[in-house]
Amino acid sequence: MPLLLALDQGTSSSRSIVFDENGRIVAMAQREFRQIYPSPGWVEHDPRELWESQRATVDQVLSAEGVDAAAIASVGITNQRETTLLWNRHTGEPLCNAIVWQDRRAEPTCEALRQQGLGPLFQQRTGLILDAYFSGTKIKWMLDHVPGARRMAERGDLAFGTVDSWLVWQMTGGRLHVTDVSNASRTLIYDIHNGRWDPELMRCLDIPETLCLPTVHPSSHAYGDTDPSLFGRALPIGGIAGDQQAALFGQACFEAGMAKNTYGTGCFMLMHTGERCQTSANGLVSTAAAQIDEHRRYALEGSVFIGGAVVQWLRDGLGAIQRSSDIEALAESVPDSGGVVMVPAFTGLGAPYWRPKAKGAVFGLTRGTGIGHIARAALESIAFQSAALLDAMRRDAVTPVTELRVDGGACANNLLMQFQADLLGVPVVRPQVTETTALGAAYLAGLQCGVFGSLKQIASHWHVDRTFVPTMSRDEAQTRMAAWEEAVRRTSGDD
Repeated sequence: MPLLLALDQGTSSSRSIVFDENGRIVAMAQREFRQIYPSPGWVEHDPRELWESQRATVDQVLSAEGVDAAAIASVGITNQRETTLLWNRHTGEPLCNAIVWQDRRAEPTCEALRQQGLGPLFQQRTGLILDAYFSGTKIKWMLDHVPGARRMAERGDLAFGTVDSWLVWQMTGGRLHVTDVSNASRTLIYDIHNGRWDPELMRCLDIPETLCLPTVHPSSHAYGDTDPSLFGRALPIGGIAGDQQAALFGQACFEAGMAKNTYGTGCFMLMHTGERCQTSANGLVSTAAAQIDEHRRYALEGSVFIGGAVVQWLRDGLGAIQRSSDIEALAESVPDSGGVVMVPAFTGLGAPYWRPKAKGAVFGLTRGTGIGHIARAALESIAFQSAALLDAMRRDAVTPVTELRVDGGACANNLLMQFQADLLGVPVVRPQVTETTALGAAYLAGLQCGVFGSLKQIASHWHVDRTFVPTMSRDEAQTRMAAWEEAVRRTSGDD
């Protein structure tokens, strides 16, 4: 029986998962790595740790009981997007730590570009908003601030890549410098309409054309083989996709109007728009969806910067809980939030607000407020932010959204999922396999090598675990959302 190996390199951990031909998990391994915070608003990862932790999980999962390493038909890679790396293309040595997608140090560059009136140009070509979230301004910061970086780039000695490119470089001994369309579309320098790196945008960011950029391929593609010395034999790499596009694919959202929301460190909602690249008028971004051939596919996306991370803050910052899983019981210890509204703008607010200077705040505190109310408000903040995204998608979309498919760690929280359905007014559907990011990477690899013959066959493996049906009246839901929007307005200093 053929097996598929998915490498899932996330923001806080690296995982490897082996799936069978029916999309079932055979074995899984996970390893966390350091989060580095050199200054307020800065977030970094050690590139060596990213690779070492990922390789360790591959070694572990290939030696797991029930896994025949010789049966691995293909490897799929999915990764945290926008996180930016530069390395010496001759030695493979990283130039500095990776700048993580959450990092805000490039905001002054974004503001300068906005003041020059370049926002519409970047949005037209890339589908993205000028924000420090994306890779392009991170590259510029590195070239301007890391000693010798610009000189190396001008000589052609420096390679740029997102995390997928870095992993493939390591897995192939530097033979391959590649990426896929979904990761390229998050860089601010990739034209998603014409499928090419854009020289004009690179000039706007003062990025020399001599910087070595990865070759861009469809997400399901015969990229090449791993170095045979790594895993006992050469393994074909058949799929690459950024984590959110991989999750959209793993949720079998293949048709226009189908939408998913991933509840991870942040929350990421994507709606497939088919072959149409739809420009948002409501604060969303247009992005490349996972591509299985030369035909381009697109999605509308909204990104919440702080989703599950607010639970980590309650655990690590306030000491309110010992384990993240304790949040549900604490929130259920009170019947409601007692009028408390939390806006977790720890790194500004993402879509649909795009307010980089916003700060986190808690409103509605009284003498009767307890930690249970704050915990419930923290959970509700995840749902409020996601509801704002879906509302923006509804206003942008030609095709109505009739259900929301969910995945990610926090989708196991039944209280959160029910409140989400109540706010949205549409069913929230949790699948049996919630590891949809890794599953999407496995599906892409499986399509390329023939384990799966069609999208229809893949869709047949998607099964419902539970559907959360709205029970709140629409009037009450609108009242709750209005209170949230008022809190956002006050948080952002918009009087």
